Amino acid sequence: MPGDLPHPERSDIQLTDVLFALSDPERLAIARQLAGGPLDMAACHATDPNLPKSTKSHFMKVLREAGVIRNEPNGRRRMLTLRRDDLDALFPGLLDSVLRG
Repeated sequence: MPGDLPHPERSDIQLTDVLFALSDPERLAIARQLAGGPLDMAACHATDPNLPKSTKSHFMKVLREAGVIRNEPNGRRRMLTLRRDDLDALFPGLLDSVLRG
């Protein structure tokens, strides 16, 4: 489907990639927002509202490629969701510990 982005399968998600993705304060802030439920990409933001759009896109790419989020088409926009089920199955308690901060 046009607009689909590649996402790792659950079995391909690596702990080191997840920890790296969540090690940046801005990416962690995005994951914390998504812990409350899905968000339109336009509504999801890093802590610094002055970040360029390209930087925000890069943050989303790192989170998606690590298996932390899903970024899927929703009409002309994109919907972001936290892959809590996958991450909790692979690394029980990790998300709760990291996102609590």
